Amino acid sequence: MHVLRNRPVRRAARTSPTSPRERTWARLSPLLRLLILTQLAFNIGFFAVLPFLAEHLGTAIGMAGWLVGFVLGLRTFSQQGLFVVGGWLVDRHGVRPVVLAGCVARIAGFAWLGYAERTWAVIGAVLLIGFAAALFSPAVESEVARQAVAWEREGHGARTRVLALFTACGQAGTFIGPLLGGLLLTVDFRAACLAGAGVFLLVLTGHAWLMPRHIPGRVRVRERGGVRVLLRNRRFLALCCAYGSYLLAYNQLYLALPDEVERAAGSQMPLSWLFALSSLLVVCAQLPVTRWAGDRLDLRRSMTAGLLLIAAGFAVVAAARPAAWTGTVGLLPAAGYVVLLTLGQMLVVPAARAWVPDLAEDTRLGLYTGALSSVSGLIVLVGSSATGSLLDLGLPATVRWLVLAAVPALAVTLLPRRPENGPASPEPTGRPTG
Repeated sequence: MHVLRNRPVRRAARTSPTSPRERTWARLSPLLRLLILTQLAFNIGFFAVLPFLAEHLGTAIGMAGWLVGFVLGLRTFSQQGLFVVGGWLVDRHGVRPVVLAGCVARIAGFAWLGYAERTWAVIGAVLLIGFAAALFSPAVESEVARQAVAWEREGHGARTRVLALFTACGQAGTFIGPLLGGLLLTVDFRAACLAGAGVFLLVLTGHAWLMPRHIPGRVRVRERGGVRVLLRNRRFLALCCAYGSYLLAYNQLYLALPDEVERAAGSQMPLSWLFALSSLLVVCAQLPVTRWAGDRLDLRRSMTAGLLLIAAGFAVVAAARPAAWTGTVGLLPAAGYVVLLTLGQMLVVPAARAWVPDLAEDTRLGLYTGALSSVSGLIVLVGSSATGSLLDLGLPATVRWLVLAAVPALAVTLLPRRPENGPASPEPTGRPTG
């Protein structure tokens, strides 16, 4: 039995005379507010370090390009790839203990990375950092999704609005984190790592104090067999593969983009501002974009539009690369890539997260939420090594960026054809609907 296949609920939420005008935040429960603010703090601590990791590995540690790409992919895989473990633990033990354990692991990982000077130590720290997220992220994301479904059932509006707010607050952290990290890099990379660890120490303290030990309506699952059912769910696995292509494209912010910025500007200083641009766009535009897409597109069409926008972002750099512009003008294609990638992300992420509850078993939302990231994390692990190798093969830059553009474009064909629970059709307006 899948959850909430109830179109009248969605339609009722849309036609409510008050819900379209009420502020989403004002109608959230205290638990949802805590979880959304947690995502803000997570990303502040994380993105104070991650955007500068590739440069640190290549310059301070002296790793080759393929190894840098492999380490970045390993970090993503240890995070995304092990989400299924974190999701299973959440279903079995509840949200609170898994979030607290993840915060402890992230604190230790960042502290270790700050002092790591050899390849094995860097890999160990990166694995611990990724596994920490594999614990707390499925816990937070699955509970936000579950609470968003309940919020929708109560007639407050479409669940995608809650998930869009979750994404927007996460991106606010992504905006603040690189700026904080850029300032700390004037000291050294270790200072940025220790600051990130400090942020997660604050999160640990806050959750130990505020997170309920038992969340009403959350049932802990003891029986086995959930993974076998999941592996037979072809529609869900297709969604995972398409979402993985998005994550692989997003990972190029840390691999392909720094190389392009270094070429155009002679340093990576503008990188912080490009990350800030991406985050600011999401903070300011995520909710309007989600509302616009919800009125016109079903979940599949929303993801299709997002993936094609991401492909267009890579194509912009590919088209401009033969001119070899430098300076401020040379950064414009990179900025265009960031803008289009971010717009695509604003369509893909809430739609994918909103789709999962319709494909999941009622009591195993944590497992399915984790599996979404685990399958996509495996794609990123393989794909990041391949894209890292593109930097070392001496291929024309245009070819490299066109190859990257092809990945999200081809992923459109992987999306499930008939969403089982898309948004209800809006009132007739003459505009295309889902």
